Amino acid sequence: MQPKKSFAMINYEICNPLICNPSEGVCAAALVCSHKVIKQLDGVFQSPIIFQDMCMGCWDCIEACQLDAIRNFSTNT
Repeated sequence: MQPKKSFAMINYEICNPLICNPSEGVCAAALVCSHKVIKQLDGVFQSPIIFQDMCMGCWDCIEACQLDAIRNFSTNT
């Protein structure tokens, strides 16, 4: 059996940087990601993406997300 891979996953039905940070539109989870795997590629006020293959599972992003839009996800690799 192969080990499980854990990574952060965004629920895009909940995620909304306009609500989290109405003045700047910057995702708090992206700011705290020490591994820099969460990016707002389309710019501020846009939902971030997580490069799941590089996620280290530190869960700092989960703690930083005010809307609870980020969860940990496990899968067999």
